[in-house]
Amino acid sequence: MEVLVNNKLYAVQPQTTVAGLLQFIQLPSEKGIAVAVNNKVVPKQHWLSTPLQNADNVTIIRATQGG
Repeated sequence: MEVLVNNKLYAVQPQTTVAGLLQFIQLPSEKGIAVAVNNKVVPKQHWLSTPLQNADNVTIIRATQGG
């Protein structure tokens, strides 16, 4: 199946979870990351249990320091 992540298309296995997607794209699931699926924020405690569907639009926001 295919999902769109920050406007880039990825082919992933069916029933891939949000946590699995982060691992697949080699983005560590540490602090400072927010994930939304189809414009709905997914709390971090639900990343392991939230499966993605074909054609989902995933937005990943990473906090950065600056000033």
